[in-house]
Amino acid sequence: MYLKKFFQNIGHLGIEYIWQFGFAIRFLLATLQQSATTFLRPSLLLRELFFGGVKSLTIILVSGLFVGLVLGLQGYETLQRYGSSEALGILVALSLTRELGPVVAGLLFASRAGSSITAEIGLMKTTEQLTAMDMMAVNPIARIVAPRFWGGVISMPLLAALFTAMGVIGGWLIGVVFIGVDDGAFWSQMQGSVDFRFDIVNGFIKSVVFGFAVSLIAVFQGYDCVPTAEGVSSAITRTVVTSALSILALDFILTSFMFRGV
Repeated sequence: MYLKKFFQNIGHLGIEYIWQFGFAIRFLLATLQQSATTFLRPSLLLRELFFGGVKSLTIILVSGLFVGLVLGLQGYETLQRYGSSEALGILVALSLTRELGPVVAGLLFASRAGSSITAEIGLMKTTEQLTAMDMMAVNPIARIVAPRFWGGVISMPLLAALFTAMGVIGGWLIGVVFIGVDDGAFWSQMQGSVDFRFDIVNGFIKSVVFGFAVSLIAVFQGYDCVPTAEGVSSAITRTVVTSALSILALDFILTSFMFRGV
């Protein structure tokens, strides 16, 4: 009896996830189909760029600075044991451009902007604003979902670049200004070792993919949430958790393809 109930629960859960995955794919296709409205009305996109990008600058810049400070301090302590402290610039730059910049910026973006997008759309659904738009012949996906989706996709690479830049500055501050690593060696080693194609471009590709995934998860969870206070709260939690897991999984997949032949 209990074994039968156990397998029934697993079956119901699997069917629910498959159904939700199919609905998410249809939702993505509908969003892409209605995206022309977003670019034909730049004011909608600019508002979301400000909301998702500009308002996230503080946490991105401050976090990037402190990550760079910690990375520079830990990197110096490790490199000093092998007499390679002059290579601190290489360690800081490669760590940030390849991994920490896109990944940490993506996690921060999901926590700050992704949760806000889910809450905003979820509250619109709870107060029946989305239904009212349908009744007035206004497509809510074109008017509400698509601008927020593309605002997140565009904002994420810019935020990741700023995070990386602030991280490099933090590594320079702790390594050169406070510890005393040679300034010329720090920058020359960095410039000679960071490859534009394999490091900067691949980091940019990662940030675009992370922005796409986080933005899709955020708008979908808000649009699909149960229209109650508890439903919106659960949708926000799912957005943060699913986005974090997706970023880490995608980072592994992308890294395995990008740097396999390096």
